[in-house]
Amino acid sequence: SNLDVSVGVGTIFSVLRLEDGGTREEAVLQAGTKQVAAGYVLYGSSTVLVLTTGNGVDMFVLDQAIGSFVLVSKNITIPTGNKTYSTNEAYTDRYSENIQGYLQWAHKNEYSSRYIGSMVADVHRILLSGGSFLYPPTTDKPDGKLRLMYEANPMAMIIEQAGGKAVAHGKRILDIVPTGLHQRTSVILGSNDQVDAILEHTK
Repeated sequence: SNLDVSVGVGTIFSVLRLEDGGTREEAVLQAGTKQVAAGYVLYGSSTVLVLTTGNGVDMFVLDQAIGSFVLVSKNITIPTGNKTYSTNEAYTDRYSENIQGYLQWAHKNEYSSRYIGSMVADVHRILLSGGSFLYPPTTDKPDGKLRLMYEANPMAMIIEQAGGKAVAHGKRILDIVPTGLHQRTSVILGSNDQVDAILEHTK
């Protein structure tokens, strides 16, 4: 695991308003557009908190001396023009022909591959540097692997609030109406230009 080798790991969270009626599970089965806040904490050389409440994305760093998070970057915008993608290419033969076609195109166009294997660390790099993150469907996981409610949705909100895109199965992730708490989904997210480049190959 990433913990065993001291790779950066994190905590992802999503905040929803409690709707009246129904069970607790039904209360949280709301589309990502209903989130009132989302964020993650990245544990590495420093402890970083990235947060959105629907009005941009801010980044904080834990100051050990005072025991509080300090604002270090406000209204983060994902840079464009970074020819970098993040995906587990060991699964390439399990990806659709469209995704395989995109990867071949990216190789020919001198894209760089940067994959840590920790979603928080990979998305954090993209948030600050640009590029794209892909966890597409595979032949053995046609619905995708990542969890919609507590992985894809919060990350999608952060990425969109920073000016990027987040899609799954050809639609906006935040528009997906969940049917189960642990529902899985594919994920493609990143800067607008790089996500659009992927979508051009999946039409």
